[in-house]
Amino acid sequence: MSEIKGRVVSLHLHPEKSGEPLRTVKRIEVVEQKGIRGNGRYFGRNSRRTGQPSKRQVTLMEREQIYAHATTLGLETIAPGAVRSNLETLGVNLIELIGREVRVGEATLLFYEARLPCEKMDRICQGLRGLMENNKQGVLAQVIHGGVIRLGDEIAVV
Repeated sequence: MSEIKGRVVSLHLHPEKSGEPLRTVKRIEVVEQKGIRGNGRYFGRNSRRTGQPSKRQVTLMEREQIYAHATTLGLETIAPGAVRSNLETLGVNLIELIGREVRVGEATLLFYEARLPCEKMDRICQGLRGLMENNKQGVLAQVIHGGVIRLGDEIAVV
């Protein structure tokens, strides 16, 4: 039996062109070893180093962490999708699940490492990138079993 850890509260797709805003959607389809169908330049990408499928297939971040960063920076809010995560969640500590297989909707993802915040975070608000270090930035995941992920879907450890 799996333990319910949280819920998906927003879903976003990356554009083809770097730096453009993410597109908010109500559902996504993840494909084993490829990532999110329709996710701009990241779907089906191979590692330059190994030639194998890139492990960076899905990005996740907790809405609670995003709210905390906004408060620290004196912002009223940081809009859904602004931190460039594919999934934003509520009710789960994603960092604690690194190394685990996690069921999200119909899919199973392997949370394999913390995200590295990029310079685009300081474009949202100067100082955000620095706040998003030391396990306060969400996780990267690899698709183990494909399926559909929808708004409101449960997140549970397998």
